[in-house]
Amino acid sequence: MRLVFCGTPTFAVPTLQALRGAGHRIELVLCQPDRPSGRGLSLAVPPVKQAALDAGLEVSQPEKIRTNTELRARLEAIQPDAIVVVAYGRLIPPWMLDLPRHGNLNLHGSLLPKYRGAAPIQWAVANGEKVTGVTTMRLDEGMDTGDMLLQRELPIGPTDTAEDLFFRLAELGAPLMVETLAGLESGAITPQKQDNSLATHAPLLTRDDGRVDPARAAQSIYDRWRGFQPWPGAWTTVRGKKLTLHRLMLASSTQRSEPGIFYVDGDRLYLTAGDGNSLEVIELQAEGKRRMPAADLLRGHGVVDGDRLGS
Repeated sequence: MRLVFCGTPTFAVPTLQALRGAGHRIELVLCQPDRPSGRGLSLAVPPVKQAALDAGLEVSQPEKIRTNTELRARLEAIQPDAIVVVAYGRLIPPWMLDLPRHGNLNLHGSLLPKYRGAAPIQWAVANGEKVTGVTTMRLDEGMDTGDMLLQRELPIGPTDTAEDLFFRLAELGAPLMVETLAGLESGAITPQKQDNSLATHAPLLTRDDGRVDPARAAQSIYDRWRGFQPWPGAWTTVRGKKLTLHRLMLASSTQRSEPGIFYVDGDRLYLTAGDGNSLEVIELQAEGKRRMPAADLLRGHGVVDGDRLGS
């Protein structure tokens, strides 16, 4: 097929590569503009752009697409059979939705209709789900509300983080998009309407989502830490200074204290949750210091027995 591919981050790269490997003609790749990154704020090239250039594909990085007459004319000249959208980061305007004969096909990182929105992988882990997956769907003007095409499941292990699942779901979804295109072309796929009554929302993450709530059960705090990797992570304040909890484990310690209190056992650091159970803090980072094992920070008195979260 003649395709236009829209994607920006690493998650989208396997699908782009799989489409090329299957013999489809990628006439144009759209991704977001280069953005300042890092302490030096040098411009960072999106992973999809780099992959496309390495493959000798034409790349366009429009700042806007809804009213972009130049882009519209370019896509109308291509007359793609389908536009494939994977983590592009832009809403697709109606004129673009209506252009290809097979529509705009999206790879979404959840088992729709659950976890519609910008952060489906993170929220599935944060909410303690045991299974997630990918869905190919035909985009409409809603937020992940279009007809479903194919799905594949993936188990979530008890220690898996969202960062772990990003790679696995990207690799799972790439051949599924190839299969979806083949099924649409042959007529083997019947699009399925989503059951809106089963829909859940996965909003864009904010920094405050990573703030540890000591009233939560230990399992919930642990799941949110897993889900919010690499950002916003898990953090709190102690004596007015930010404290980032880089690695946590559910603990079997029987010592109890008031919820939201750190306690020290030798060179090990624990946190009591709202249900009376504990988590062990393996690695953490005090404001203005480097990331380090808990034992090292305890020796430097960055945290002491009885410190309270949010103090």
